[in-house]
Amino acid sequence: MRKLHVFDTTLRDGEQSLPGTLRPEVKLEIARQLVRLGVDVIEAGFPASSPGDMQAVQAIAADVRGVVVCGLTRAVRTDIDKAWEALKRAESPRIHTGIATSPIHMQYKLRKSPDQVLEMAVDAVSYAKRYVSDVEFYAEDATRSDLEFLKRVVSAVIKAGATVINIPDTVGYATPWQFEEMILRLRQEVPELDRVTISVHCHNDLGMATANTLAGIRAGATQVEGTINGIGERAGNAALEEVIMAVYAHRGAYDVRLDVNTREIGTTSRLVAERTGVPVPNYKPVVGANAYSHASGIHQDGVLKKPDTYEIMRPETIGMGRSKIVLTSRSGRHALRARLQQLGYDVQADRLDTLYERFLELADARGLVDDGDLVQLVQGV
Repeated sequence: MRKLHVFDTTLRDGEQSLPGTLRPEVKLEIARQLVRLGVDVIEAGFPASSPGDMQAVQAIAADVRGVVVCGLTRAVRTDIDKAWEALKRAESPRIHTGIATSPIHMQYKLRKSPDQVLEMAVDAVSYAKRYVSDVEFYAEDATRSDLEFLKRVVSAVIKAGATVINIPDTVGYATPWQFEEMILRLRQEVPELDRVTISVHCHNDLGMATANTLAGIRAGATQVEGTINGIGERAGNAALEEVIMAVYAHRGAYDVRLDVNTREIGTTSRLVAERTGVPVPNYKPVVGANAYSHASGIHQDGVLKKPDTYEIMRPETIGMGRSKIVLTSRSGRHALRARLQQLGYDVQADRLDTLYERFLELADARGLVDDGDLVQLVQGV
């Protein structure tokens, strides 16, 4: 099975969406937790962007071990110099350089011709190779690029020494079938891709970042990029916890193996939410507070008999505690009796009917019935 590398960019792309920057010591704290989670690459920041980012990347590079530490650059030599200055104490340093390849970016943002962009891409990779053996190249806005030109760029930068090729859906434009076809065609028509890692980096503007990332894996990508809780520019990035657990839930279907410690997902999600000040929505997949709550009586009955009836993954698997039965007017007798037993009340069937009727009246009035309400109900208060 192919090893699927997990590239975390919470500290770089994720931080770009925050109203303020994370202090270097906070970035280091998150980086240490990412090591415990078991990611393969930590993109620690963009060293040329500010002195604070330079300091944060230097601290992470000097401290963490067992992972690749990566710094982002533009296709500019001074950026690359600063990235190396930040990364030189890392156990496994990587420089992540690149340039936009779509017509709209080349014409309006870069004001460069395709040939000039190709020259800059090759020069950036060649220059970065003077410092490190591991160079990742990103073709910004790849999904809106002309495929023939993208093929030329990818082939040239691999020949210049790139070890990882990042195909980003920078503005969240692609659909899963388009993205899968693009990766497949690149693999088929650029022979040099056989000797490097293919990475996918998807944004969530149309709500398809996770789906596009999984489509990229199906097409042969061996590195996925994303952020914890899906934070990032505009509508965010692919949420790594979603990608990881989708692969976990369908293990075998993607022909890849992950070396992630899934039991650290919950802790990592909470830490990132607390330190960034970006709360996790209750209905967020995988790590949301409601992700393992059951309110419908039919669902509760099934979960109490066998959790797999309504849970495709267990909260314990990601370190999120236990499933929660929410008692409302939609709950059934089975759920009520199970919760009463947990509270120490073994209610017989004949009394359960009476309690259940009173429970429904209370639930209609209150909405959510908590443990204190149940105790009073049993005691006849």
